[in-house]
Amino acid sequence: MSRLPGALNNLPFPVIGAPLFIISNPKLVIEQCKAGVVGAMPALNARPAAMLEDWLAEITETLAAWNLAHPEQPAAPFAINQIVHKSNDRLERDMAMCVKFKVPICITSLGAREDINAAAHSYGGVVLHDIINNKFAHKAIEKGADGLVAVAAGAGGHAGVKSPFALIQEIRQWFDGPVALSGAISTGGGVLAAQAMGADFAYIGSAFIATEEAQASEAYKQAIVDGNSDDIVYSNLFTGVHGNYLARSIRAAGMDPDHLPESDPSKMNFGGDKSKAWKDIWGCGQGIGAVTKVQSTSALVAQLKREYQEARQRLAL
Repeated sequence: MSRLPGALNNLPFPVIGAPLFIISNPKLVIEQCKAGVVGAMPALNARPAAMLEDWLAEITETLAAWNLAHPEQPAAPFAINQIVHKSNDRLERDMAMCVKFKVPICITSLGAREDINAAAHSYGGVVLHDIINNKFAHKAIEKGADGLVAVAAGAGGHAGVKSPFALIQEIRQWFDGPVALSGAISTGGGVLAAQAMGADFAYIGSAFIATEEAQASEAYKQAIVDGNSDDIVYSNLFTGVHGNYLARSIRAAGMDPDHLPESDPSKMNFGGDKSKAWKDIWGCGQGIGAVTKVQSTSALVAQLKREYQEARQRLAL
């Protein structure tokens, strides 16, 4: 078992809800935490920027009230995702809000910075950093991250191309801290498989898009219910970084998903006023074949827990 820092120790269920760009909101995060999984959202989802303070107040106050009323079933901690890219002109301000509210877990992406890690550590926060290969994993830990989110092939949004088997085994050769595995995990059996490979947590995103609390259009949710791995397209056109997207949304935008141009990574822009809005291009991972209906977050987590126990029983664990 890994060395797990305070915020990640004794979680009710070994799942972290991935922060979903545009889609995650306080309502979804709160319901995830109440159900026993780490709820997460990108700081950039709060628009205008001043809204982040209100959202953090809502989450912390609601979860504190829940814990007071349900001491036998405390909520899991929540996480805020920070895009650590030079084009994110909100980073310092958003991080100051995380410090103010003592956000338990910070998930950093697209760049590792020692000062951001130090800011989280100043109040006892835990930092997990998104990585797509072993080289970036080393850099993240060297710069002070506490743990890693190993984003393997098949993950929704920005994703790598490494097999989860290869990625986790390479990381575990040198790192014994917290690791979450991302990549097409949509069932309780997948959660157990992630642990069997050496991860501490499963990192689940796409399945939560098809929940009642998610801030996604009904068409987006239904496309996930209707789709499977054949409907996923891997492209760097939309942000400059390769990621997985639903082909249906690309066609609806007037493009051919089989013949997309390459983007210039130097033109990436996250959070700035000049960033191109691709809100109608739907990020999604390859695990959506297991998603068969739109349901509440609590019902989805309950389903994952049942499937997890069934998988353990199949293996007589």
